[in-house]
Amino acid sequence: MKKIFCILLLASLTAACNKELNENPNGQLVGDDALSTIEGLQTALAGVYQPLKNGYTSGFATAALDAVLMGSDDLTTHPASNKQELREMDQFAVNATNSRINVIWLGCYKAIQNANNIIDNYEKVGTTANIKQIGGEAYFLRAFSYFWLVRLWGNIPLITTSKYSPDLLTIQKSKPADIYALIESDLKKAEVMMGNTKPAAGRVSAGTAKALLAEVYLTEGGYPMKDASKYALAAAKAKEVMDNKATYGFDLVDDFGSLWTGTTSSNNTPEDVLTFQFCSSCGNPSTLYGKSCMPGDESGWDDYFCEVTFFNNFPAGRRKDVTFYTVFKTSAGSVNWQNGQTKHPYYNKFRVNMPTPGFLTSGTDLSVKLLRYAQVLLTYAEAQARSTGTPNADAYTAVNRIRKRAGLLDLPAGLSGSAFADAVVAERSWEFAGEYTRWFDLQRLELVEAANANKATDDLKLINPVTKERYWMPVPYADKQINSGL
Repeated sequence: MKKIFCILLLASLTAACNKELNENPNGQLVGDDALSTIEGLQTALAGVYQPLKNGYTSGFATAALDAVLMGSDDLTTHPASNKQELREMDQFAVNATNSRINVIWLGCYKAIQNANNIIDNYEKVGTTANIKQIGGEAYFLRAFSYFWLVRLWGNIPLITTSKYSPDLLTIQKSKPADIYALIESDLKKAEVMMGNTKPAAGRVSAGTAKALLAEVYLTEGGYPMKDASKYALAAAKAKEVMDNKATYGFDLVDDFGSLWTGTTSSNNTPEDVLTFQFCSSCGNPSTLYGKSCMPGDESGWDDYFCEVTFFNNFPAGRRKDVTFYTVFKTSAGSVNWQNGQTKHPYYNKFRVNMPTPGFLTSGTDLSVKLLRYAQVLLTYAEAQARSTGTPNADAYTAVNRIRKRAGLLDLPAGLSGSAFADAVVAERSWEFAGEYTRWFDLQRLELVEAANANKATDDLKLINPVTKERYWMPVPYADKQINSGL
């Protein structure tokens, strides 16, 4: 079983692979016999989650998460400094040696491998609700990982076995249709195997699986799948979550600002459908917030901030005030963003305010919010309008709940289905600014080209023209060296 970590298309597969095998496995499994008890399954499940939040090594705990999404218009990075790997994303000139893409690729494939191990073995242990929950979470996390991989890389290796065979050294890429078929199948299993509420903070439930499945269907309606029949399925699945929100423990919070206090009071709100949890004192902090998103004017790292045009187009109000940080505190006094070092606004959402406001730290306990209940509402609204051609009253109610909280007026009545859907897509861009959705919306709707057509003076300019081929990341170099078929 140890061999699998050196083979399953995971990055850093030379010296780093040997190092991985010699260290404490931290929940990684070494054989099927470890999965013969409920305790073994529980340990194995921890080993599925962990690669997705392993700091700078793998997963979603660092600015690598923002880096791979910088082709969107809500994220950019420093025009100089040491941000070359991030600039590659924003300028559509990504190299296979880019270590940031490797972090996401590695985290997802490690999680998939460990999920496969549970999926291959959990039924041997029993059929209790606890065992089904663990199996369901394994299916969910495999689907989640493949959903990120297929949207970032397009054609990718599809691996569903935990057993090593020499064929894995020459495995070929599968088409998105095959990947999405597995994602759908896994999430359908997960939603019936798991309980209605999360077993613990940072874990997932039936409601989480349904919410992600709605997002999957919405994505399949657009590029590259372009299966318009999926819009009705997306609307129905999102509505199922909405109609049973009390059962799943989901809802909007009243104040948008309470989601982004910069303290642990923003962890585990009713709006958090899917989050990854971190613990600095346990040696597993997140470095995504804090220094990473703070301006160099305040001794921050300048990893990611907002493009100027996106900020200028953002509707004024409470949501904009919470989302952005525009006046920097320096030793010489306050500086407006236009006069800052990068001449860009920054994200207030991701600042750290514990123990003091604007605390300059790179390691936090703040959870990374990957799917909020607001997204369920907007997914329903868009999918319903696209599936029928006419937005219904529930679709209007869903989007207007978001707008009201943001301090905006309701959408005007009588919009056509396409006009309403466009308005919802715009709403998604503002509601989830900087939050890992905008790139995927632009991609599925084939709007990447338009979003990058008119850069502001101080925004990074494209090195390469945007083409459909550049919608996808290159496979990490180390993996291509092992398997020339990639």
